Amino acid sequence: MKRKTFIQFSSTLMAAPFLSPLSSFAQQERLKNWAGNLTYSTGNVFYPASVDEVQQLVKKHAKLKALGTRHCFNTIADSRDNLLSTSKMNKVVSLDPPEGTVTVEAGIKYGELAPYLHKKGYALHNLASLPHISVGGSITTATHGSGVKNGNLSSAVTGLEVVIADGSVIHLSKYANPEKLNAAVVGLGAIGVITKVTLEVQPTYMVKQNVFTGLPVAQMNANFERIMSAGYSVSLFYDWQTDLINEVWVKSRIGTDAGESGPEFYGAKAAAKNLHPIIDLPAENCTEQMGVPGPWYERLPHFKMGFTPSSGKELQSEYFVPMHHAVEAIGAVAKLGKQIGPHLLITEIRAIAADDLWMSPCRHQPSITIHFTWKQENEAVLRLLPQIEAALAPFNPRPHWGKVFTLDPKVLESRYEKLHDFKKLVAEYDPQGKFRNAFLERNIYGAG
Repeated sequence: MKRKTFIQFSSTLMAAPFLSPLSSFAQQERLKNWAGNLTYSTGNVFYPASVDEVQQLVKKHAKLKALGTRHCFNTIADSRDNLLSTSKMNKVVSLDPPEGTVTVEAGIKYGELAPYLHKKGYALHNLASLPHISVGGSITTATHGSGVKNGNLSSAVTGLEVVIADGSVIHLSKYANPEKLNAAVVGLGAIGVITKVTLEVQPTYMVKQNVFTGLPVAQMNANFERIMSAGYSVSLFYDWQTDLINEVWVKSRIGTDAGESGPEFYGAKAAAKNLHPIIDLPAENCTEQMGVPGPWYERLPHFKMGFTPSSGKELQSEYFVPMHHAVEAIGAVAKLGKQIGPHLLITEIRAIAADDLWMSPCRHQPSITIHFTWKQENEAVLRLLPQIEAALAPFNPRPHWGKVFTLDPKVLESRYEKLHDFKKLVAEYDPQGKFRNAFLERNIYGAG
């Protein structure tokens, strides 16, 4: 990734006024992503409120890019020409109890969908660390939560409605055309504009969350899989500066998981109060801990819907490695602890189950992720990432598509065996490259 990718810094998101999808563009002040590290390359932003309006926009413009809730840290959703925000397409379309599915518009946020489902007696299998992200954007980039038995958010998709480059609407389903669905779910914005998503649901459930501090690294190394399997969803937070893991968050389903609520956990001590993953920050933004039961959507994320997630002004990188290499991979990064420490807010380590999605970092491999929340020090981070990627190279890491990485496109190609087939499918739906942008040209097509 070139350094010019990250061109401006700010912690304020710029709200864009409504534009009729059929009106002429008016140049606006350009949007930023939620953390403020990226300013989008055009101020031409449309806000359609229906599939028909999306179709008209797609037919009208030669270059276009769909934009979700702007939670990516790189240019995957950027465009030099036109942006189409799905923020006004945020409704629940239908709940189908016999099929065990819910269909939603792509712009709905998980934090908006989850309370609706819970009130109806249903739930999703998992959530990411923050609920502020849209369904369409999350599945496109293979965003995930944690849990050795939990696939990423994309793995819950059973159907998609997509407006492709000629303005027509296609429907993909795990029943009618499962391989095309597997190709398109983690579509990186290359297939078209996702307008509706159908997700698997299950009966609602309750979760409790316990936090432990000071887990010895030696205990983690000796018991890694047992620790990561101690709850429905488990996260390790580490600053790489000592031989103690800072915090362990264990989220347990009531009535299913035994959970961990004693005074000790593999040598770590139970927290005496709610904590933030970044120890110096107050915990008021975080979901309830201390073993207090609550609905799934109020415990599986780390952060509450109504508050600023994480630290706000930051950068993020994340690498997926096979579960069986977890301890070795963590150890390899730990050797860079002195270089990492001055620029890091916190690292989170999570587990994700394997899936069949063509461009998912978890395709056919149970994985752990090593996630870096950085201070917003762009130049320093871009110097560090190649060192981290080199340390992880023996384990064939795959990056999170929506976060900062510097891996060479040829390396990416070697790690995605379905990449050639994916490009053939993209050519079928977008033969002229209407939805291509600089990110895709470099990382998928190897240009630049």
